[in-house]
Amino acid sequence: MTRPEEENMTQVLEFILLGFGDLHGLQFFLFVIFLTIYVMTLMSNIVILTVVLADHSLHTPMYFFLAHFSFLEIGYTSTIEPTMLRTLLSAHEPISILACACQFYFFAAMVATECFFLAVMSYDRYIAICNPLHYTNIMDHWSCLQLAGASWIAGFLAPVLLTVLIFRLTFCAANEIDHFFCDLKPIMKLACTDTHTAEMASFICTTLFALGPFLLTMTSYIHIISTILRIPSNMGKQRAFSTCSSHLTVVTLYYGTLGIVYGFPSRPQYEDLLKLLSLLYTVLTPALNPIIYTLRNKDVNVALKKIVAIRNEALRE
Repeated sequence: MTRPEEENMTQVLEFILLGFGDLHGLQFFLFVIFLTIYVMTLMSNIVILTVVLADHSLHTPMYFFLAHFSFLEIGYTSTIEPTMLRTLLSAHEPISILACACQFYFFAAMVATECFFLAVMSYDRYIAICNPLHYTNIMDHWSCLQLAGASWIAGFLAPVLLTVLIFRLTFCAANEIDHFFCDLKPIMKLACTDTHTAEMASFICTTLFALGPFLLTMTSYIHIISTILRIPSNMGKQRAFSTCSSHLTVVTLYYGTLGIVYGFPSRPQYEDLLKLLSLLYTVLTPALNPIIYTLRNKDVNVALKKIVAIRNEALRE
């Protein structure tokens, strides 16, 4: 069944990102704020990467995955935030269909990869807390490489079919994306051919590559919390929980914000609110993650102070 628009189609060659619309003169102020957040997010993740690589005491499975996660966050934010910053300076930011497809693919790939890494990191904490005597045998270097490699490969394969199906749709007449980046729902609204297959692919991808890792993560934490509650001493409970509290906070933030945005009703009256909520997982969560991992992690703090002290001594000499 074709839509009425198909009878007189003029194929779209580029999209226009509308960004946040009329900001009543606040666009330059917001540009500075978001640029500062973006730079701080990049720098803080680079610091974590540097600290983990430089300090041999952090060459453990937990920090091996944290380094991968920080590298992933750099790519995640760099896929979205530069485009968002341009939409603040220009109310109508043109983007070619190819560039839009690339942005959508890399964003979806980063989201899927992050889901896999959160599941892998929760599995690492599960083994450390629930099966500590066999931890070094199970989480050896080769196992860590396999888990990290599988997360990257699966994450980047996950959105291939969905991206192809979406951008094989015909876009005609309207070409304005009411968002600050090429997200799934705003793109699908512009299609003037049947989107049923793409919608089914989106549902299957979400189930397999987001809900699946989420359930694995929750299963790990159910076992972790159950094990911690059976520890007799309060000191033992506190010590065990401290090893996974940072990761649990990041998991809650990440899945919480994704759930709010993609579980929210997609209706015209909620479009502006959805754009604001999208800032939660595209800007706020990536900015908070490095802070959570550094402020609530003694090992990272100690290693960071050590590196700063060595650098200061070298400068004095």
